[in-house]
Amino acid sequence: MPSVSRGWDGGKKVGGRKRHIVTDCFGLLLVVAVTAANVGDRDAAVGLLQRLRRLHRDICLVWADGGYTGDLADWCRNKLALTLQVVKRTDDMEGFVVLPRRWVVERTFAWLMHSRRLARDYETLPASSDAMIRWSMVTRMGRRLARAAGRR
Repeated sequence: MPSVSRGWDGGKKVGGRKRHIVTDCFGLLLVVAVTAANVGDRDAAVGLLQRLRRLHRDICLVWADGGYTGDLADWCRNKLALTLQVVKRTDDMEGFVVLPRRWVVERTFAWLMHSRRLARDYETLPASSDAMIRWSMVTRMGRRLARAAGRR
């Protein structure tokens, strides 16, 4: 991998790339971005949300996890006319807890991990990784639609 497209995520203590996605309420992929691991979630979200607004003008509400706190919600409201709701854990939660709405994106990531090419980041360029994510979702949804059509 080129060193420009790789980074070190100090929070997770891993190197490589991060995959940022926006899905609809069914888990279908709307927008994807692949960045170096040292790019913060909020920094990547700016470009991701701008692309979301440009491609899907009818969306007005976006749910995000706790990594997207801060001034991002105000920026979304003022610049993009989007409402960004951050789903947070409360202080009294201990251990693993399913957070409302967040599981939709996590399920999509789990679907993506079923693809051999996405289980590890084998791609040299971030654009190739982006394309493999899209191809994996096209394949998954095509199979799902074919199964549904066969039941009729």
